[in-house]
Amino acid sequence: MKAKILIGLTALLIAGTPAMAQDAKPVSLDALLKLVQQGRVQDQKEAKEREQRFQADKARQAQLIVEAKGMRTSEEARSERLEDQFDVNEQKIVELQALLNERLGSLKELFGVLQQAAGDARGQFEISLTNIQYPDRGEFLGELAQKMGSTSKLASLEDIERLWFELQREMVESGKVVRFNGKVVTKDGNEVDKSIVRVGLFNVVADGKYLEYVPETGRVVELQRQPQDRFVKTAATLSTATGGLVNFGIDPTRGQLLSLLVGEPSFRERVDQGGLVGYVTIALGAVGLVIAVLRLIWLTIVGMQVAVQRRRPDAPSRLNPLGRVLQVYADNPGADVETLELKLGEAIIKEVPRLNRWNTLLKVIAVVAPLLGLLGTVTGMILTFQAITLFGTGDPKLMAGGISQALVTTVIGLCVAIPMVLLHALVSGRSRRMVQVLEEQSAGLIAERSESRHGGAKAGA
Repeated sequence: MKAKILIGLTALLIAGTPAMAQDAKPVSLDALLKLVQQGRVQDQKEAKEREQRFQADKARQAQLIVEAKGMRTSEEARSERLEDQFDVNEQKIVELQALLNERLGSLKELFGVLQQAAGDARGQFEISLTNIQYPDRGEFLGELAQKMGSTSKLASLEDIERLWFELQREMVESGKVVRFNGKVVTKDGNEVDKSIVRVGLFNVVADGKYLEYVPETGRVVELQRQPQDRFVKTAATLSTATGGLVNFGIDPTRGQLLSLLVGEPSFRERVDQGGLVGYVTIALGAVGLVIAVLRLIWLTIVGMQVAVQRRRPDAPSRLNPLGRVLQVYADNPGADVETLELKLGEAIIKEVPRLNRWNTLLKVIAVVAPLLGLLGTVTGMILTFQAITLFGTGDPKLMAGGISQALVTTVIGLCVAIPMVLLHALVSGRSRRMVQVLEEQSAGLIAERSESRHGGAKAGA
């Protein structure tokens, strides 16, 4: 047990000795005690050195405190002097400002008007088409307005003359048609150099296309959609003109009317707004139109054949309805009147389905087309009210756009139904006339047979 305590004490003593003492390994208890004594002496030496450094730093810190107090006293005195000087300067500024206002007199009102004019001109010039050619005006006007707003600066005579010049140049340029080279951003996003024609402050065109000036970026952009062809043609004429009078579609509202024309949907877009119901209605109309045209052509040809046959009743032909009816009369020369009437009526009945073929389908299309349009309108109105339920009625354009799309199907249905009604009436009228011709010829043949029989009977009597 004592050996263990001795070993632990030895390890503790070794751990507490300096590094130099630890390098020497004791071989006996005397050597161990010697190492412990050396470490103790070393520790006392280091503690004494630390104490001396602390005493030296304490004296230096006291000196620094004294220096800081002296500097504080000096700065406080300087602060008092600066405050007195500030009060004097502030009083002097008030006196000078009063003197400035007194000397300005009526000129102060003039500078106020100049400041307002510079600000208004800057706002107008930034959105003006002339800013494409003179983009540096905004910077000058902004500096002038800022200078006039400051009480320490006044506008010089050169500044006033420059403002007058810019206003005068804007008025002059508003009445000119000018051609100049500039950069244009095309539809695909590329910026190319083009010859631009500016018509006053209203429109800019290039290569026969209308352009748009974007004040935020200062660039000239080609419209993604051009207005109607009649306006584009005038733009093309203006782009290639070298002088004289040229017809041109000008926008007096500086772009508002043009944006409305561009935003107006085309015929194809109107049709697309009808959706599936609109496509079905148009398809039915196309089918009905093809049928009506074919029937009219066929009835016209048959009518010509019947007209020829009426002039040659003695040579019936089976290639036309009247010829087939006359052939029945020729095939029954000895039949009595009643029998002949029945046979001719049967022949006419056989011809009626051929003459009235597809008329019923045309009538059905004429009736179904507006019903399909009404179906599309009701469906569109349901979608519109659903959108109102979700987003509210805060945006009138949302409701107006949905209602206009819903009414497109009704327009399509009426555009299909009205021609179908007219075509059905035309085809049916021609068919009825053909049947009427057959009935008239049949009645004439029966009357002729009846007269021949009655005449023969009288002669026999």
